[in-house]
Amino acid sequence: MDTETYTFNHRFSIQVRMTDLDPVGHVNNGVQFSYYDLGRLEYFKTLQNKAIKWDELDMVIVHASCDFMNSIFLEDKIVVETKVIGFGEKSVKIIQRIVQSETQEIKSTCYSIMSGYDKENNCSKAISDDFKQKVQEFEGC
Repeated sequence: MDTETYTFNHRFSIQVRMTDLDPVGHVNNGVQFSYYDLGRLEYFKTLQNKAIKWDELDMVIVHASCDFMNSIFLEDKIVVETKVIGFGEKSVKIIQRIVQSETQEIKSTCYSIMSGYDKENNCSKAISDDFKQKVQEFEGC
């Protein structure tokens, strides 16, 4: 996915840890999905201007795909950049990328879709207008 045409308003620093590395010394690809989860969580906390209450969470990941371009090493200073790029009636489309802070080299990109989720009825639900408005205000669109 080409992310270079987007402006990212949210950046979250990640500390690479020894346990994130594979036997060759690269950050394991599966660990990068955890980095993207952290980036999404911090994005939502920024929108809400408060901590996330897990018992009130009303969206779930229904799709996530990642393209890995460049290895991440223990000494790399990296950030996860996150942007909402669209809405369906019941879904939110998100792009993210991991970038080396000093060089701006893109390490990987992620495209994900979240669905509104009704826990009581165990089914999808519409994304709230309040959430959409907060995203539009934050993203400037």
